[in-house]
Amino acid sequence: MKSKILLALIITICSFVTATAQEDSLPQKSLEVYGFAMVDMGYNFDQIDPRWFDALRLNRLPKYKNQFAPNGTFFFGVRQTRFGVKGYTPTKMGDLTVRFEFDMFGTGSDEGQTTMRLRYAYGQLGKFLAGQATSPFMDEDVWPNTVEYWGPCGMVFYRNVQVRYMPINTSDKELWFALERPGAGADKGVISIPELPPTDSVKAKLSAPDISAHFKKRGKWGSVQVAGILRPIKWEDTRVNNFGTDLSGSATGWGAHISAAINLGKSTVFRGSAVYGEGIENYMQDAPNDIGTVVNGNRIDGEALPVTGLMGWFDHNWNPNWWTSIGYSTVSIDNTATAAHTTSYKHGNYAMLTIGTTPVKNTMAAIEFQWGQREGEDGFKADCSKIQLSFKYNFSTTFFKPKGGQN
Repeated sequence: MKSKILLALIITICSFVTATAQEDSLPQKSLEVYGFAMVDMGYNFDQIDPRWFDALRLNRLPKYKNQFAPNGTFFFGVRQTRFGVKGYTPTKMGDLTVRFEFDMFGTGSDEGQTTMRLRYAYGQLGKFLAGQATSPFMDEDVWPNTVEYWGPCGMVFYRNVQVRYMPINTSDKELWFALERPGAGADKGVISIPELPPTDSVKAKLSAPDISAHFKKRGKWGSVQVAGILRPIKWEDTRVNNFGTDLSGSATGWGAHISAAINLGKSTVFRGSAVYGEGIENYMQDAPNDIGTVVNGNRIDGEALPVTGLMGWFDHNWNPNWWTSIGYSTVSIDNTATAAHTTSYKHGNYAMLTIGTTPVKNTMAAIEFQWGQREGEDGFKADCSKIQLSFKYNFSTTFFKPKGGQN
């Protein structure tokens, strides 16, 4: 299937180039082909799930002693390699932009594999966008200048399928609203009360989209963004006969997010964010479950789990060829009482120092010192220290670039 997708992409590019070359309006269209080849190598001093050998995802650190033993492993990978295409066409309703982009970092059922992973697939016409793109609840400007793939645990980061309306979308201001694809995870915990029914029959009911929005202001000083999200979360007991113990229910997820990228002089940028909400873990970089179970007498209910995320980073350019990046991030989840004696994810810490260089145009080399810590509800803590070397080679070509260029 993935080979067919890639073949279709190549055919689409060739067709666009051929068709555009034959039109009299050639200067009005453009097609950008871009991406990079990237090689990562390094050493894990501690343990991490082998499928996540080349990333520091805290939720994949050991949940108990020696779960992923032994300590100390080298790793090599090219999974960050990326390829993308953007097409631009002016219309009477505004500019039409189509973007398709993927990398090779397998997740989900493809965990641990070097295989296609969709990043972007959307069309944007004027003030409207439809497809998979960054959620308005996140802020792309606060992503730090690091080379580790997964990123700070306490930041909002999610690309989601959506329909977006952008009444203000200029270089200095943004006001975006979106209806996003719903989805949530649940921590069923441990319930050792024989009179209560099992929770295996309870399934998520995705009956309404998530609603997100943000306002962003940019200037020479940097940018600041405030964002919010509202999530109607439902679940249904699928047992045919529940004998008066129907476990169906609902909860309301919500979140508030403030973020900023501030220029501290000509060479240093501070990037920071703070987020708090309930039932918004799906939008966090590394927080697994949105709903936890609670016992109320002879009934089992669900509760949106509170989560707090913080991050602060400093990116500094020493000269045109050398830069450093240093920062820290943390995430905390208030799990319910049923998770008290489980390995449920409770708290994470993430810190990093990156030293990088761009020796010649379109290249990058960096060394990075990484540390992360995962704490479970049972009190077990797992630390992971890593050192990573990365090399990246960028490419970008624009065909039939319009007069005046593209933004």
